[in-house]
Amino acid sequence: MTLHVDRGVAYGTTGRLLDVYRRANAESDPVMLLWHGSGPDERSVLEPLARATAEFGVVVFVPDWRSDAPDGGRAHLLASISFVRAHVHAFRGDPRRVLLAGWSRGARAASGIAVDVSAAGGWRPSAVACLATGYGRPTPISPRVPLEAVVHDDLVPVPFWLLHGVDDELVDVEHSREFAKVLHDHAWPVHFHELETNHAGIVMTQYDPGLRRCVPAADGHAMEAGHRVAALLASAAGGTVA
Repeated sequence: MTLHVDRGVAYGTTGRLLDVYRRANAESDPVMLLWHGSGPDERSVLEPLARATAEFGVVVFVPDWRSDAPDGGRAHLLASISFVRAHVHAFRGDPRRVLLAGWSRGARAASGIAVDVSAAGGWRPSAVACLATGYGRPTPISPRVPLEAVVHDDLVPVPFWLLHGVDDELVDVEHSREFAKVLHDHAWPVHFHELETNHAGIVMTQYDPGLRRCVPAADGHAMEAGHRVAALLASAAGGTVA
């Protein structure tokens, strides 16, 4: 499949950039907004996963954001949502099918949108996918604690997709197991998948201590898990992948 990549697209008013991955012949494809982890402006880290997901027929937006900003990156994250909502048609995406996804701290931020109707001015995605994160603290985008917020009956449930590596050395998989149980017990749609990989591998990367950042993976477990994650994200976005 031929992919078209729009690189370095400015969004918001803070000088942040994003990349958009899509099929060359995309036409009203489902959409995914994918947030990276705590490393500042690391959209490039997610390129392997973004490409793999786009190959399933998803328009993937990957913005830079800075968790070290005074507001924890909240303004950047909200600006990326606003950009996608305003420009989804220009990139041949379907505004009715927008998956909000994130990895690590980006995943915790994504969960905050699902459990706080006011966080993004009333907007909520069609589904949320959280990769390798915890749910017992306030999120970068909302003061609400996801584990506590989902027990309230005044929230209309949003489908959650929880993906976590069983060998995650930074965020124990038990965090996702616990949250999956709470979601299920309170009638939130939840799809929980454990994968044979670690924290970096779930996004098809490996950590390079010399660079102090994640780079595209060469290990078999990360490649295998990453492709499975891409297929699951395409399903979560509203595609037809099983």
